[in-house]
Amino acid sequence: QVHLTESGGGLVQAGDSLRLSCAASGFTFTNYAIGWFRQAPGKEREWLAAISYRGGNTDYASSVKGRFIISRDNAKNTAQLQMSSLKPEDTALYYCAADPSFGAFYNLRADYWGQGTQVTVSS
Repeated sequence: QVHLTESGGGLVQAGDSLRLSCAASGFTFTNYAIGWFRQAPGKEREWLAAISYRGGNTDYASSVKGRFIISRDNAKNTAQLQMSSLKPEDTALYYCAADPSFGAFYNLRADYWGQGTQVTVSS
């Protein structure tokens, strides 16, 4: 059974940093690219960052480029999203997802999704 489990969310102040983790099981992690997404109340899901299956390629949405860093540890079947200089508009439910195709994330598609972890940034 496939599982993607996010952790590390919480309540922080504007300007703070936070590190999200995504633990994967039930599929061959190294065959999948990993993406991070978020969805705020009343808004559409937004793609944030993606990393290729070996970690050699990364890409970021303009809204987070320079502030967020995506990484993965294939030995531990985990992926991370390091977030810095957080803003109140970063408040959302954050999801990780897995897909064999890096490009799927741009269309908000993925084979597997986690349940999300809440990030709240106060001003």
